[in-house]
Amino acid sequence: MRLASTHATVQRIWTVRLRPQTGGPALACPRCAHSPVLQAVSARSAALTHLARHARADALPGHLRTCQCRTLGCRWHPRHRGCAGPVLLALTCDRGGRIWRLADACAACAAAMSRTAVVPPTLLRADRTPTHSSTSRSARIAPPFGPAEQQRVREMLTYLATALPRFSSPAARLLALQCALRADRQGQIRLPHGFLRGMRLHGRAELWLELEHADWLHRFRRRCSPIQAQLLDAAVLHQDPGRTARVRAAQWALCPAPLVLSPALPSALRLAALALAAHSTAGAGGGELDALARQCGQPPQQLEDLLDQLVRARLVTTWRLHHDGDEGRWELPGHS
Repeated sequence: MRLASTHATVQRIWTVRLRPQTGGPALACPRCAHSPVLQAVSARSAALTHLARHARADALPGHLRTCQCRTLGCRWHPRHRGCAGPVLLALTCDRGGRIWRLADACAACAAAMSRTAVVPPTLLRADRTPTHSSTSRSARIAPPFGPAEQQRVREMLTYLATALPRFSSPAARLLALQCALRADRQGQIRLPHGFLRGMRLHGRAELWLELEHADWLHRFRRRCSPIQAQLLDAAVLHQDPGRTARVRAAQWALCPAPLVLSPALPSALRLAALALAAHSTAGAGGGELDALARQCGQPPQQLEDLLDQLVRARLVTTWRLHHDGDEGRWELPGHS
């Protein structure tokens, strides 16, 4: 006999549409009565902020969340091996950025959806202002880098895969990662020229222009030192934990143990190696090649060539295709 659930199924799908019109695009949400007119430069950020607000307002305990894709007959992705894994929040961009959808989906369905990234729960938590005493205490007793920093970098790479345009260059993605993790609670960024020289990104004005054209940040005076900018992606402003822990993650991203990345490496190789390190445990890892390619800003075919280059550079011991070429498996140096 099949027991009926005592809880009604709760729909957790939020969709917004950006409709072009005179004076700027209008944001249309089926759950809201009004459609505000937006400035074109902030439309993407406004859409993501609107979705995040709905997700926070409609919070639901984990044991009550279900795969909405499965509920709708799996129309959002090609057929795969079936629902599996935890229920996550999946952010999907469609129609060239005119439609944005945030929905609960199991890990298997989220991985099968195109133009989709998993939104880390830390990006949707409400603001919590830490006290000075707790911040200073955590800084004094901060342990060595470990899984927490790795997880935050992995989550931010996953988020940026959708928040940034797909054509964003690897160097711009490396810069965006550092900006997102080092921003203060108001979204303001200060990066010294010496820090950018260390990353081999000093003087690369085109990278800042990429992020500005993507409506992701805005620079202030362009010849000041340090470089100052304001994040326009409001979803990043609600990160948790505080800035001290996020800066530690930014530091780990510069030298993602067990790898030692030379700043002289091309940006595409540095980003690919960082993505592999962020998705590895005990020196070995694996993942969907399509998802990994989006995080690296590369087509899947180019990603395979980058993995071969990482093997030749001895940053990766070996890698191979798995599950009919849909997944990759790799080992890093020192893995036994």
